[in-house]
Amino acid sequence: MFLDVVFFLAGAVLDLLWWAVLLAVIVQMLIQFGVLDTRNRLVWTIADFLYRVTEPLFGRVRRVLPNFGPLDLSPLVVLLLITACKLLLGAIANALLRNGLYF
Repeated sequence: MFLDVVFFLAGAVLDLLWWAVLLAVIVQMLIQFGVLDTRNRLVWTIADFLYRVTEPLFGRVRRVLPNFGPLDLSPLVVLLLITACKLLLGAIANALLRNGLYF
């Protein structure tokens, strides 16, 4: 019972993080193309929130990736890592079920 809650919460956090990364990329692109204006307080608040949530992850990945010039592949790598973590979480739950350690 307790592990159900732990696995659910871990999966939910990873899902929310995945969507935050995707929204951060979309908002940044719309700002760069001039569709959204950061002088609008709501747009600035949303963009700032998404930046603060995702930038620690992007920064760590950028330190490892080689420089591709203006092309930033860190969001793609972060999305792949989040998906891999979700798969690993499911594999751990299945292994615990098979071994009788998790009911």
